[in-house]
Amino acid sequence: MGKADIVTKAYMRKSNIFADAFNYLIYNGRKVINPEKLTEVDTTEIAIPFGAKEERKEAKETTETTEDPVQKYRDILKTAVIMQEAETYYLLLGIENQTDIHYAMPVRNMIYDALQYGKQVTDTAAKHRKNRKNAKQQEKDHGDDYTKAEYLSGFYRDDVLKPVITLVIHFGTDLWDAPLSLHEMMNIQDENLLRFVQDYRIHLIDPARLTEEDLEKFSSSLREVMEYIKYSKDKKKLLEILKDNPRMMLDREAAVVIKTITNTPIEIPEEMEVIDVCKAVEDMLKESREQGIEQGIEQGIEIGEIQTLVRLVQKGDLKIERAAVDAKMTVDQFKKMMENALV
Repeated sequence: MGKADIVTKAYMRKSNIFADAFNYLIYNGRKVINPEKLTEVDTTEIAIPFGAKEERKEAKETTETTEDPVQKYRDILKTAVIMQEAETYYLLLGIENQTDIHYAMPVRNMIYDALQYGKQVTDTAAKHRKNRKNAKQQEKDHGDDYTKAEYLSGFYRDDVLKPVITLVIHFGTDLWDAPLSLHEMMNIQDENLLRFVQDYRIHLIDPARLTEEDLEKFSSSLREVMEYIKYSKDKKKLLEILKDNPRMMLDREAAVVIKTITNTPIEIPEEMEVIDVCKAVEDMLKESREQGIEQGIEQGIEIGEIQTLVRLVQKGDLKIERAAVDAKMTVDQFKKMMENALV
């Protein structure tokens, strides 16, 4: 697991950030999912493939199969208790963090969700087998009215599944251009035929697709993280959102995500839990400008001359190659100075 995967997983595991992501997805930003009502569960998905031949040995209470279980690992999985009016719902919410675009994400998520449902069925069947060992518990829970079909399937008529919702969060600066559904991965245009092919769509949060209105629906630092990633390649816009922005006082995990994903070389002291990202970026730019000026001075160039060369290039009155020669720098060094707003 790479560093980017580690830091994004640690960040999204925080219950307030996790809840904020799903409140944005499901409730348009309304605070319905309570972070305190979230409980993290084992992310290992194990299911015995349906249709595998089973030989039950009732005396030993063992099950032998001709196939090995399927095992996958999600990034994060939490149980959620959602209360709305007089109703209470129990769900399983999963998040997959993607620092790179995944072109088979619909299939990948479909497998995760299917395995989770398979695990619920398997766990329910195991519970029934355990209860059947205790006649009193059996009579209390279900009586003697279970059918042969229920017994064989292990899942009774009144059993229910917990809904599973999986959300993909793209921590990348490029626009997600991968398929968003199973149908999009197929080369079939016949709508009549596609009606019989089960589709599977992914739920996605992609910084490049988020509008200003979308960003305002987040209530945690996830808003600033997504916004910074979205504009990380647009230096002018990035400086605009950073300027005197009180919301850029971020928790350490959020600042680390920004630094890691966008390769912004800001300083994040080990002892600090809250980071002023505006100041950190400002200090970084100031240091870069000073280094550029110092380099020019070392070459015998006046500060005013360097600034004049930058302005001429910005206006289009001087080619950057000529300016770099006059400043006694390489073109790359001169470009870096301009990117750091040396004016």
